[in-house]
Amino acid sequence: QGLYSSVVCPGLVMSNMTYRILPVFLWKLLMPIMWLVSGSPGSVWVEVWLFKQKPEYLDALVKYHSCTSGLGKSYVEPRKIDVDEETAEKFYQKLLELEKQ
Repeated sequence: QGLYSSVVCPGLVMSNMTYRILPVFLWKLLMPIMWLVSGSPGSVWVEVWLFKQKPEYLDALVKYHSCTSGLGKSYVEPRKIDVDEETAEKFYQKLLELEKQ
């Protein structure tokens, strides 16, 4: 039907769940270091990259990972999902059947 869906992980975030692990002041000290190590918030451009792609050309069996080199250059790395294509197709057909009900 021409409807496509993309799922994006928000990356590193602070929430009420994280505040229960460590005190708030420690999170405020650690977050800049964790952002530097993880590549966030500089990796936000990957969501823009995904939005600009034509969905019909993206491989459904690939996850697109946001990566940052040691020199700070950001890039997208496609990684094949370890799934049996025949099983995935059967599952998809079952979903289509359920959608028709």
